[in-house]
Amino acid sequence: MGQSEEPGASRGENPPTMMALEYRAGVERDYSDLFTPAAKEALASLSHWDADRVSLMEARTRRRSERARHKRRIEFLDPDRLIPRTKLTVREAREGKFEGSEIPADLQRQWIQGTGPAARPGAPPEASLRNVAYALLSGADGWMFDGEDALGQISTMSLDNQRNLKQAYQRSPLFLRIAQEVAGEMNAWGQQFFGRPIISDWEKQLDFTTKIFRPRGLHLDDRHVRRADGRGFSASLVDTALYVVHNHQALRDGGSSIVLYLPKIQTAEEAALWNDILSSLEAHLGMPSGTLKVYVLIEQVEASFQLMEIRAALGQHFVGFNTGRWDYINSVSDALAWDAGFVNPNIDAITMTYGYMRNYEDRVRRAVNTPDKSGRFALWQGGMEPNIPVGSKEGVASSMRKAVSGAEREQREGASGKWVAHWKMVHIVRPVWEKAGEANQLGRKFPALTYTPSDADGLFELEPAPCTVRGARDLLSVGLQYGNAFGQGFQAAALKPADYFGNDDVLYLMEDMATGEIRLSILWEWLHKGAGLTQDDPSTRSKSGDPFSAELFQRLLEEEYGKLHGAGNRDVHDNSKGTTLPIAREIVQAYVTSSIKPPWYVDLLNLNLNHHDLEEARRRIGSYLETFAGTGARITQNLDFDRPLPRAKGGHPS
Repeated sequence: MGQSEEPGASRGENPPTMMALEYRAGVERDYSDLFTPAAKEALASLSHWDADRVSLMEARTRRRSERARHKRRIEFLDPDRLIPRTKLTVREAREGKFEGSEIPADLQRQWIQGTGPAARPGAPPEASLRNVAYALLSGADGWMFDGEDALGQISTMSLDNQRNLKQAYQRSPLFLRIAQEVAGEMNAWGQQFFGRPIISDWEKQLDFTTKIFRPRGLHLDDRHVRRADGRGFSASLVDTALYVVHNHQALRDGGSSIVLYLPKIQTAEEAALWNDILSSLEAHLGMPSGTLKVYVLIEQVEASFQLMEIRAALGQHFVGFNTGRWDYINSVSDALAWDAGFVNPNIDAITMTYGYMRNYEDRVRRAVNTPDKSGRFALWQGGMEPNIPVGSKEGVASSMRKAVSGAEREQREGASGKWVAHWKMVHIVRPVWEKAGEANQLGRKFPALTYTPSDADGLFELEPAPCTVRGARDLLSVGLQYGNAFGQGFQAAALKPADYFGNDDVLYLMEDMATGEIRLSILWEWLHKGAGLTQDDPSTRSKSGDPFSAELFQRLLEEEYGKLHGAGNRDVHDNSKGTTLPIAREIVQAYVTSSIKPPWYVDLLNLNLNHHDLEEARRRIGSYLETFAGTGARITQNLDFDRPLPRAKGGHPS
């Protein structure tokens, strides 16, 4: 059997009709280096896929609603079913009867991949480009420049991100000057931390790291491009088109692969849509089929039921899976929001060795080590290390021991590498794989995947763990801080609970959107399922066995918000306390107390970007929740699309 069908024509359809698109006033002027004729032509050629995307997102909502209505958990697919958009059956995918991808030379060794955005909020090019310089000088084997969970979306940050990558990949004079400065700063840190510099030849070092990009997920609309009829348009299509059009030649000329990380995929059908999009873009740009390579982030529990099917649907584009933590926990909580008996414990108890997390990781490593029909295997990239080595001597030493121990565990379990969220961590964690010495663990022997009721149950397995007021405070504090940071443009933010502000023994963790999602999800779960506390708490006079009540939630929300409002500028920016922080509180309150669980925290945050009007925020939040409860529709378009676009800071980089 073949892999995914060729888009459109192979299904007997007429050639697709391009969708009319509208660009936000000002972006074609201020970002003429991005919205070039070639980029707009490519985007137009992909535009017809947006209707398919909308259809699949509506199907997600229906599945979620139907499972809740019938109190039915996610199940494995029927082996004889055809994977939609392909010619493959589920059975054929599971048995490896599909054509996968060779692993390109620059992806064979990816011991450490760093992640982070290529832009800073409100920063001129000289400051914003520093993010890219730190990444490419970090010594990471790969760097995933983020367009999604770690990239702020205020103003034109998504476009600044693209612009900075284009400038860096083409080695503009400005970027090279900044890279030289940054190399000096990194060596100064290395001298202080390790007693030696970490970069010997900065120009040569720029060629070491494989460049990777993560577009936004299928569930998100772009903020600067929409359908001509006023409806939203896929952020995935905009991000992918701009990145590939502007960078494919520079990457190929340098002997590098063109690599994407695909987020938030839930089903093989969604993966097959991505395959169609990638194949369509390759054809438009005259690339050989399979030129674009992708990792898939397993961030959704439903995807764990369809791992081989997702791999097969992406065929020659697919190179590997990544096992994340926060987003995945959030998806499990969301999938079982209807199940009163499923209650997650304190978030710090849900490690990668906990119940359902352990079982999910095991399925991923078995899936990548199942050969395709040509005997090819795929990569497994381990999860995120969010620590930053900044704090007291004791705090840093303790956290770094945990970070190294976590990396050693993943290496033992079969991962070919892992993620870090800060460039400094590259030098602390990479030695784990250097010591092991193998470029990767492709083809390591594990038991074959099975699809039994017990396997399905394992993907929702709970284990005894604490559920405490202390845990609720931490969930609330970080959830509020993250919403505030998002509103300020810091979708990647160094955070810790307010009770530890000023305590340098407790390190800040580099967090992205996923940290907000899971914290609100667990709070919703505790409140609406009456989670039983497992410890007495003198501060609230709560007793072990008491339910997590609405009164307790309200009290903790007021107290944790008060701590943030009174915190110093270092931890909570003073200019946010009367602007984005009150809106973050309003969103947290509405989300957690909503009788119907909202599907995404990010939806409510996106609706309230670039304005500080609390009453307007309340109106938008209420409209979203009412609409979702009534029709199941999410409001995802940019409600401020028609407002004037701020002029780009600093003009075009030179």
